[in-house]
Amino acid sequence: QVQLVESGGGLAQAGDSLRLSCSASGRTFSPYGLGWFRQAPGKEREFVATINAGGGRTSYGDFVKGRFTISRDNAKNTMYLQMNSLKPEDTAVYYCAIGRHSGVMTYRHSYNYWGQGTQVTVSS
Repeated sequence: QVQLVESGGGLAQAGDSLRLSCSASGRTFSPYGLGWFRQAPGKEREFVATINAGGGRTSYGDFVKGRFTISRDNAKNTMYLQMNSLKPEDTAVYYCAIGRHSGVMTYRHSYNYWGQGTQVTVSS
């Protein structure tokens, strides 16, 4: 039984910052790459950020690069997404996920465990 729970979502104004957290239970994610995705109304789920098992390599989606930072704390079995300079276009449900291998992964099919999502709403 693997469970991932996101937290930290909510309302923000343009230019503000939010930090999302994702805690996992039932599985130690230290050997695996991790990722964040988001889905806005009427759109497909979009890649946001990924980090490899060792934490030394990251990759970001084009629309968030330079503003968002992914990190992980293996001791706490928790991953984070620091979101700065938020824009209304960032409004979406954000999902965390555990990957199938140790590297960075930018495609949804590379992940086998998903959280239920947390809503982020950014007003102008």
